[in-house]
Amino acid sequence: MKRFLLFLTLSVFLLTPALAQEAAEEPLTSAYLGQEKAWESPTLSYTMDLYEVRGERCHLLRIRLEDPARQIVKAQSEYHDALAESADLARALPEARIVINGSGYVSPVYPWIPDHYPGDSEDYHYTPLGSITVTDGQIYRFLEKVPYYGLTLESDGLHMYRGTPSAEVMLRQPIQTWSFYEGCPMVDDGRTVLDRTWSFAKARAKRTILARLKDGDILLFMVEGRLSLLDCCDFLVSSFAPELVYDLDGGPSTALFLRDEEGAEPELIFGAGQQVVDVMGFIP
Repeated sequence: MKRFLLFLTLSVFLLTPALAQEAAEEPLTSAYLGQEKAWESPTLSYTMDLYEVRGERCHLLRIRLEDPARQIVKAQSEYHDALAESADLARALPEARIVINGSGYVSPVYPWIPDHYPGDSEDYHYTPLGSITVTDGQIYRFLEKVPYYGLTLESDGLHMYRGTPSAEVMLRQPIQTWSFYEGCPMVDDGRTVLDRTWSFAKARAKRTILARLKDGDILLFMVEGRLSLLDCCDFLVSSFAPELVYDLDGGPSTALFLRDEEGAEPELIFGAGQQVVDVMGFIP
């Protein structure tokens, strides 16, 4: 009997990694559930479709802009002083028809600072992660010797950087920046660069993910339930073949607002009243 129990224990122990690997490689399931909204003007149009990915509700906005450099905007909380509710920052962009949460930030509760950042934790509370912070062309942070990971808005539209010297990025004269963890670039020049062994990438959470397609259209993939970055990346790559994909701050900070009319109260499609450090908006 003891030998049988020992054999059974060893069998379970040896089979567990194999079963875990099999579960990890389970094919991704997704379904298109239909169009939720659509809006069109001469300079901005979007559709919002509902998908189900691994059983979780996901909203996908496809946005077409005439002049991205002038139509992608940003609102930021008071720098280095406090956060702001996402709804308040959405109101600060009265022309924006779409507003989403933006950069990840350093909080007093989770004061995670990369080792190569100069200064102390207090120097970075309520500020975006990343070596560069630019809002409406004004430079708030420029750590010349720290590589930049994140999105920039430049004169020719949105760009993504992963480990580029900050001085080189600043030569491009960014108008806006949004940054999060260094591992948040997911697709670069059509090639998947997401680290599939990264624990953050494997965690399931609400998500706000931005992608740019070859024709210049922008995708916003908003996960209302809980998905890993690995699943999100696989879905976007297999369905849309994007040129770039970047994970913005998400989790409790996830927020999506839409406006039918300029100046109207922004309608919260989903998300909560979480305080954030900045948002991204799209205007006609």
